[in-house]
Amino acid sequence: MTASSASRPLPASHAVRAHSFNAAAAQYAANRPTYPPALLDAVEDLTGRPLAGSRVVDVGAGTGISTALLHARGAEVLAVEPGEGMAAQFRRALPGVPVVRGDGNALPLADAGVDLLTYAQSWHWTDPAVSVPEAVRVLRPGGALALWWNTDALDVPWIAEEAAGIGRFLGIDLVSEKTKVGAAAADPSGLLDFVRRDVRWSRRVPVDTHLANIGSHSVFLTHAEPDEAAAFLAGLRRHLLASFPDGFVEEVYDVVLAVAVTP
Repeated sequence: MTASSASRPLPASHAVRAHSFNAAAAQYAANRPTYPPALLDAVEDLTGRPLAGSRVVDVGAGTGISTALLHARGAEVLAVEPGEGMAAQFRRALPGVPVVRGDGNALPLADAGVDLLTYAQSWHWTDPAVSVPEAVRVLRPGGALALWWNTDALDVPWIAEEAAGIGRFLGIDLVSEKTKVGAAAADPSGLLDFVRRDVRWSRRVPVDTHLANIGSHSVFLTHAEPDEAAAFLAGLRRHLLASFPDGFVEEVYDVVLAVAVTP
């Protein structure tokens, strides 16, 4: 199912996409995937220190998905989130964890006071030419910057087929989008060297949760008219239920993790 090029909105700007989540914060919180324990194990391994007792700042924290995991590991977490809607949802989910408004290009933090700076699904909303020096400024010597993204495992046939269909509908190349995630960890400032590790995991969810997750992505929120998006997702739902008659799908992800330790 596709929409005509005449009815397709022009691609939204980076800023518009970044702020599109605020109106969909509840949908985001309810349906986006979390991250596996193995990811946090890898963060500890690559940074060389336990999360427990570490002063961690989770930037672009959104609704608190990654913040909750860091907090559960015993980290002393401060969340930084630019969006009003996302921050409000965060406060409902994690009332005991502090959250301040701000973004990675201008962190509301003092110099050299953070053990670990994390960006879960959010580094690509920053300008690395600015956000890397900001990270170096707020990290203590020997502190670390950790970036990670859940990406679809496109070697799984049904996931690759679905991604291709979504890409045709939206007029984008989702395979290229995934490839860009790894490149996003490059440091144009030359201040940091990133080490990359991939962590595979999966979750079994109802088809409707899977579809709501798709609909919560910025490219979906900004590139399709609501009626067209609803019709496309309804068609996708019929297709999925024909392939998975029990009403559940196994979403498979590769978490792309990049970690750099300051001198």
